[in-house]
Amino acid sequence: MTTYYSPLKFFQFDKHLKSFTDGTVLAPVHIRVKPTNLCNHKCWFCAYRTDDLSLGAEMEEKDSIPKEKMLALAHEFVELGVKAVTFSGGGEPLLYPPLPEVIDILANGGIRVAALSNGTHLKGRMADAFAKHGTWIRISLDAWDDDSYVNSRGARPHEFSLLLDNIRAFTRRETTCVLGVSFIVTQENHQHIAEVCQLLKTCGVSHVKLSGAVVSNDVKGNNAYHQSIKQEVARQIALSQPLIDEQFTILNHYHDLPERFEKSYEQCPFLRFLTVIGADENVYTCQDKAYTESGRMGSIAERSFKDFWFSQENQHFLNTFNPASHCQHHCVSHAKNLAIYEYLSLDQEHSYFV
Repeated sequence: MTTYYSPLKFFQFDKHLKSFTDGTVLAPVHIRVKPTNLCNHKCWFCAYRTDDLSLGAEMEEKDSIPKEKMLALAHEFVELGVKAVTFSGGGEPLLYPPLPEVIDILANGGIRVAALSNGTHLKGRMADAFAKHGTWIRISLDAWDDDSYVNSRGARPHEFSLLLDNIRAFTRRETTCVLGVSFIVTQENHQHIAEVCQLLKTCGVSHVKLSGAVVSNDVKGNNAYHQSIKQEVARQIALSQPLIDEQFTILNHYHDLPERFEKSYEQCPFLRFLTVIGADENVYTCQDKAYTESGRMGSIAERSFKDFWFSQENQHFLNTFNPASHCQHHCVSHAKNLAIYEYLSLDQEHSYFV
């Protein structure tokens, strides 16, 4: 089966690797846009809403990027040669009414489009836009039936069943857009992993990515939360393996987290590949630091993204931001950064001995 997740994707972009070593600035390869902070769910583990995490500390739920600004950004991304745009939260991106129009602009300009969503609004014009133009859409899920969906998310009764209807309707369409599910493993749902994987396979999803809920700012808190369930999670994953075939796979990203919290390097090369624009019209280092003071790179409320990105202000930030002091928390780019540093450290003469 085709590989969708890998820390090695950066190998395609040698100019961005060189920009890290020489300190120059290129347009990002990939931009995550959080078009709105409004959400129809209240997931207890949401990094942007839980009091137990510092992530999203400055998020205002009322914020949304104004439509005209969002349309201007879409045209800018095309002009700059950005390769991909992912819409995510903050809030629920499919609640943002102009999104289908924005997707049209991006796709017609050659930009690949994706979304992280709870899937409840993957229907109508939204589903049409992603079916026509999307590369992938990944639905975040943590429940196994209607009651558990209500309990974990404050969702309406029967909303889980309606979500499955949306998934089935989308996977039956004539589309190349890959629909996957990110299943967030918690103490409440860990005994239902195999059951959920079976259910989602019958709904036609391409893959299920299993990840542990991040419930604390520190390593000990996270690992303590998962310690009592690790053995059963492993058993559930083993039970799920016979489901894997050419059309469906299960990606096991469930693990202890210390290696993703502590950083030994003093620059973040992945800042040059991926950046985040929040619904507050600020640019952030990554999704793990969105809506935080330490992750805020600058505002584009009164200027274009292009003017900000190629400013001396941003060049200085890219060259001086220090993960060892500012990022002692969970980091989705950590494995990618380690791979980049290893690649850049190769002795040129010895690299021929492959």
